[in-house]
Amino acid sequence: MSFKVAIIGRPNVGKSTLFNRLAGRKLALVDDTPGVTRDRRVHAGKLYDLRFDVIDTAGLEDAAASSLEGRMRAQTEAAIDEADLVIFIMDARAGIMPDDRTFADVVRRTGKPVVLAANKSESRSSEGGAIEAWELGLGEPIPISAEHGQGMADLRHAIVEALGEDRALAEDEEDEAPGIAISDGLIGEDIEDPDAEIVPEYDTTKPLRIAIVGRPNAGKSTLINTMLGEERLLTGPEAGITRDSISVDWEWRGRRIKLFDTAGMRRKAKVQEKLEKLSVADGLRAIRFAEVVIIVFDATIPFEKQDLQIADLIIREGRAPVLAFNKWDLIENRQELLAELREKTERLLPQVRGLQAVTISGETGRGLDKLMEAVEKTHRVWNRRISTGKLNRWLEGVLAHHPPPAVAGRRLKIKYITQVKTRPPGFVLSCSRPDAMPQSYIRYLINGLRETFEMPGVPIRIALRAPDNPFASKAKKRR
Repeated sequence: MSFKVAIIGRPNVGKSTLFNRLAGRKLALVDDTPGVTRDRRVHAGKLYDLRFDVIDTAGLEDAAASSLEGRMRAQTEAAIDEADLVIFIMDARAGIMPDDRTFADVVRRTGKPVVLAANKSESRSSEGGAIEAWELGLGEPIPISAEHGQGMADLRHAIVEALGEDRALAEDEEDEAPGIAISDGLIGEDIEDPDAEIVPEYDTTKPLRIAIVGRPNAGKSTLINTMLGEERLLTGPEAGITRDSISVDWEWRGRRIKLFDTAGMRRKAKVQEKLEKLSVADGLRAIRFAEVVIIVFDATIPFEKQDLQIADLIIREGRAPVLAFNKWDLIENRQELLAELREKTERLLPQVRGLQAVTISGETGRGLDKLMEAVEKTHRVWNRRISTGKLNRWLEGVLAHHPPPAVAGRRLKIKYITQVKTRPPGFVLSCSRPDAMPQSYIRYLINGLRETFEMPGVPIRIALRAPDNPFASKAKKRR
């Protein structure tokens, strides 16, 4: 993008609402509760003909540096340093508050170009507040309504004037986000020609999308900060600090990666507040957009019921799961616990045999390379494609060794199998009476596919289909 814009101001003045309008999508959580946004979020923004990166920030509050509000303020100050232009938002209905004056001085001292926006200016009662904004000494206040889209043209002109036409209108290549294919039936991406015998190789040049999920206070944000080598996300001893699903770009061994940090997921019965419901819904969207999902377990209290429910959700969504047992630096009897974790992984998550599980420390960085190697290995399996010829040669041996059972005195017949999806692998099995096929036999086939074609640790889908009957139309005509 040609330049970066940071949106700052007191809590609850409409920063995230303006961010969503500039981003063109409802990305940031918006609620009447002050202090909803905590981490800084960056996304491609657009305002008429202007293209830029827009940064949403936490509300500026005067607080001790060690407190949660103080750490949020440090994140906002980092966003100001990163930006080329600052949009300072004040609430035109409430008028100028003491904190507005304090933080206007902070912004002025940075020397960055500033645009002063008087938000919530859609009502007549806001006129006095907009006039008061002159007192901040940041130039002419631009009356806007981020909620209703009023004053956006004036905001565009103010940005161009503050930055200069050469900088603001500089042409830049648009980087379109990749679309997510949505299909009916088997989830996953369609294979163009299932009968093709030439299978394309795994492409290591494509960017990889990874979501980090888990219960509150499992160490998800700390893990990402250690990966990045900077305090990019807000962390601390308090549970539930992360609210928005934040995406950050990273590179590992030359491969581009987009990491999604998500809010901690508690048991559904405990989630009562509207804000927490929004946070969880945002995290679920991040899971659906991700390819690999790292499920962070607290190694000091692993395999809580909620951990298993999160893992089951990811498997049902068809994502590629990897388990990360965090806080390993706090464990004393490591060999004993490691054997116990392996046994519990196999016993409690039988839906996906061979899950990749790695012990790590998000605080010290121990095991992060092993974790990323497990992620790439799982992603390769998740993208695996098997030719129809190999599948049916395997099926012949299976049917000879263990044919499907007879149901109601009639033997079930299987004609052929073919792979029609990847990400995760999805297969179609042509058989007589699909509705009578026992689930136990389908599980037997899935486990056989997993072992023979080396597909551990990812969901495998099999859809049953009756073969076409060439005489069906003639039978209808006789009637």
